[in-house]
Amino acid sequence: MKNFITYLEKNGYSNKSFPAFQRAIVRLDIWMNNFGTTAASIDYKTFLKYVEKLKKTGIKTNTLQSYIGNLKIYFKYLQEENYRNDNPIENINIKGKVKTVLGNLLTADELEDLYYSYETKDNDLARKRNKIIIGLLVYQGLHSKELQCLKEEHIELYKGKITIPQTKRTNGRTLELKPWQLMEMMEYIQQIRPKIVPKGEENLFTSSYGNTNINNVIKKISEELKLINYSYQNAIQIRNSVIVNWLKIHNLRKTQYLAGHRYISSTERYKQDNLESLHEMINNFHPIN
Repeated sequence: MKNFITYLEKNGYSNKSFPAFQRAIVRLDIWMNNFGTTAASIDYKTFLKYVEKLKKTGIKTNTLQSYIGNLKIYFKYLQEENYRNDNPIENINIKGKVKTVLGNLLTADELEDLYYSYETKDNDLARKRNKIIIGLLVYQGLHSKELQCLKEEHIELYKGKITIPQTKRTNGRTLELKPWQLMEMMEYIQQIRPKIVPKGEENLFTSSYGNTNINNVIKKISEELKLINYSYQNAIQIRNSVIVNWLKIHNLRKTQYLAGHRYISSTERYKQDNLESLHEMINNFHPIN
């Protein structure tokens, strides 16, 4: 268990979450011992029997989802440490939670317009930095925590790629940059960043005062983007819109990777098929014209 706690710490999990992981593992260990299996040998079908056992106890769906989520991370640890060749419960998803309905989404054209309509001036270095941040929101779907963790070493200008570091809530991934992003990023790294980021600071972006917490920067950007599109709400809306638009051209697994979702169920929340079918049905039976 000690090595697993070290793994959790290394991957950014809060120490407040450790007891929940421990309870989940101990409970599973007791069941496996009675059933005659171990964490190193249990397979998918056997684990489903364990899930059925849990359901019979009257456990709430949300609690069960959280519980299984913790065990997925535990089996991922066992896999990475070569105690197992696979994660037997990676694709187990507990249904029953009410889906979040994503509203007020922006189209791909609206997202791109936010980027292109954000004007910059040669002598306004902060706005040039802000436009690069907007690009990372609009084209790569990053969230604020990922922006805050970026360092210069994560930008591969000659490969045209950016590596997004793993956070407590998302997986790391490598994404392509648009050609125009490359040009602006090169100018930022070579000319702008040395002038607005304190010497010795590793973070790619900081506030105007050198603070590594860039929430104030994102708040300022949001105020300016609302003047471009009155439908704009916040950076979360951009990310939601980007993911929904990705699902229109990519499959679930590809979108899961692009978004950095740890579980495929997180990506499934963004599927709009049912919502669009509902709109179509309403239009057929209750036409506006």
